[in-house]
Amino acid sequence: MRIIAELPHPEFKISILNMNQKFIVKIEKGTLEQSYKIPEMDLTEGVNSVFELLDEKFLKTVSSRFAEMGKDFRESYYRYNY
Repeated sequence: MRIIAELPHPEFKISILNMNQKFIVKIEKGTLEQSYKIPEMDLTEGVNSVFELLDEKFLKTVSSRFAEMGKDFRESYYRYNY
């Protein structure tokens, strides 16, 4: 697995990796991570198509999902410790 691109974003870290004829989009925020695997053959423009997939609407959804993930983890952590 190798990193082929990193995209700047003010809220989270976005890395694009390549492994086994798939692009892997890894999005990190603090201790949380989301990843998406896309077969290379599904994209006509290679890695440039990955950049197009990461539009503002998608990244807003990613941000909302991070908020939900954080909430879920905090609730679980609270149950475990109290």
